[in-house]
Amino acid sequence: MKFTKMQGIGNDYVYVNCFEEKVEDPCSMAIAVSDRHFGIGSDGLILIKPSEVADCQMDMYNLDGTRGAMCGNGVRCVGKYAYDHKIVDKPRISVETASGIKYLDMKVENGKVTAVTVDMGKPVQTSELFEELEIKGKSYRFIGISMGNPHAVVFEDEFEEPIETLDLEKIGPDFENHERFPDRTNTEFIRVIDRGHVKMRVWERGSGETMACGTGACAVAVANSSGRPPGPWEGQPYWPAVRTIQWRWSCWEARSRLPGTARKIPSI
Repeated sequence: MKFTKMQGIGNDYVYVNCFEEKVEDPCSMAIAVSDRHFGIGSDGLILIKPSEVADCQMDMYNLDGTRGAMCGNGVRCVGKYAYDHKIVDKPRISVETASGIKYLDMKVENGKVTAVTVDMGKPVQTSELFEELEIKGKSYRFIGISMGNPHAVVFEDEFEEPIETLDLEKIGPDFENHERFPDRTNTEFIRVIDRGHVKMRVWERGSGETMACGTGACAVAVANSSGRPPGPWEGQPYWPAVRTIQWRWSCWEARSRLPGTARKIPSI
């Protein structure tokens, strides 16, 4: 099987061109290729397939083999791969995902994509603002948001320590698998730095802590702008990278746009 490994702001996946290749068991394949010691090493597997309703389809699988609905960083890499490998021949394309069709605007230089902006659509509020959740006898407040996949945004004030020292390996699964979230959830742990900046760590369902999460960054922008003045937000992940979200006010009726790079790592 031929594959390409790509990353968007450190969120890395193994990509397979299913216009040419066939993956019989993507769930098992995702587990195998994602292993960072005995496999290729990634946050999951993404299959680029033909689509009857869009220019191509993104079929994504998490590190644990479960199927994902949407990945903002992943779909940018799909756009770059599709253009660079001549699956598409235009800078604005549509990509079918499990959470609907996403539209990508790509910046092309010397015949290659250098940056991609994704129309992430409107957020959906899935909880009360600052709904309470009990975990192991302690109450935490969160904001539930769907960006095509579920997110629970938790502010640093809910903890007795800064987000940098939180043991996400311990607390992350408690949020992910809580009975409040029947389909499990991604969880963002954030600190508001100022009006336009937020620091974030993310625990992704099915993958654990990752370096970045595009849909999560959008969910954080929405949560942080609820009841706050309008403006663009820069989401600063725990890892040394910066993500800017183009957030069109007025909160829940707004659409968010996710710009950023998409880069190839190796290819075999």
